[in-house]
Formats: sequence, structure tokens, C-alpha cells
Amino acid sequence: MSFIVPEEIEAYAAAHTTSPEELLAELAEETKATLRSPQMLTGPIEGRLLELLVHGLEAKRVLELGTYSGYSSLSMATGLADGGHIDTCEVDEKHAEVARRYIARSRYADRITVHLGPALETIERLGGEFDFVFIDADKENYGAYYEALLPRLAPHGLMAIDNTLWSGRVLDEDDDSVDTRAIRELNDRIAADPRVTAVQLTVRDGVTLIRRND
Repeated sequence: MSFIVPEEIEAYAAAHTTSPEELLAELAEETKATLRSPQMLTGPIEGRLLELLVHGLEAKRVLELGTYSGYSSLSMATGLADGGHIDTCEVDEKHAEVARRYIARSRYADRITVHLGPALETIERLGGEFDFVFIDADKENYGAYYEALLPRLAPHGLMAIDNTLWSGRVLDEDDDSVDTRAIRELNDRIAADPRVTAVQLTVRDGVTLIRRND
């Protein structure tokens, strides 16, 4: 993955973003050293963005698809309203183990539940509405996640979808890979969807924010 923003600008933005807590910095180091695809790590800029979105919404119920090593879950937990809870879904047992270990060491151990298994099954089992949804799982199912969760957004809720610029590959007409096609199709669907208002941000690899037009 290569991010849209030039490296020197990304570094400048990181230097002017509140630094992560020591536990998150340690988690980032272990992730880079031990897990496959460390570029999937949310990182300090997007982590703070997610925290501030959750905080601004005064969110009490948060759903995340794609836990990876737990950085984004712990970031969002910092912004939770009193009594809030995060349900986060992961299919890779090794990723879930790392996330659970760091969550257990955090101040938010009782506010985050890691669900191991297919996300669509977990969504159906959980039921109810969510104040904030963060989608950062398998790209092939992005469209299914969007359709399953849009009706489940609370009236003032937000959905954030990660990697929607896909290292610029959404513009490459020669790239017809499954993931690129899935993201491109979802981007077009959201832009034309009368049910929502959306903005696509050039943060890291692209983040699209969505609210329902209720």
C-alpha cells in the first residue's frame, strides 16, 4: 500500500498530531515486527481522526469490521462516551490474539469485545443500531458490509470506510483485480446513493465518511 499524501507531508502531519499513548506506540512496533501486512496498521493520524469522530458523536455503540492488531479499536475507545462499548470483528486468529492482549492491558478492557469469525454473521448476531461504524476488512465484501450496516446506523450516526482510494488504483483502468473493482464499484454506488451524504477524504489511503439522509 502506498498512501496518497506525499511522504514528507504525511510526516509533517504526524508531527503536528497529538502523539499516541505509550501502549499504542508499543502495539505499533510489535505489529510491524511480527505481523504480515504491517501497512494495514491504522497509525497515529487516522487513529486520532477516528477517536475525534467517536468523541464528537458522543458515541456509545461502535462497530468495527477488521480489528487487525487492535490499534483502531483502542484509538476509538479513547473517544467513547461514558458507558460506551466497541464490538470489533476479525477473521484472523493471530491478529485477534494480539489485539486481545493489548486491549487487556489498556484502560478499556471492559469496553471492547473482539469477535472472531465472519463479520456478516457477527453483524446479524449483534442486532440493533450503531452510533459509529468503521469498515476496514476484506475489500471484496465492502459492498455487502455497506448495505448491511447502512440501515443500522443511528439517526445521527456515521460510517467510515477505509482504503477507498486504494493507493490510487481506483483510477487505473487496467487494474481489474477483485479488490480494486469492489472498491471502485462501492465508491460509485455511494456517490450516486440518494440515501446518504458522503465525503471522501485523502487521509492515508482514503477514508469515506457517510451519514444517512433521514
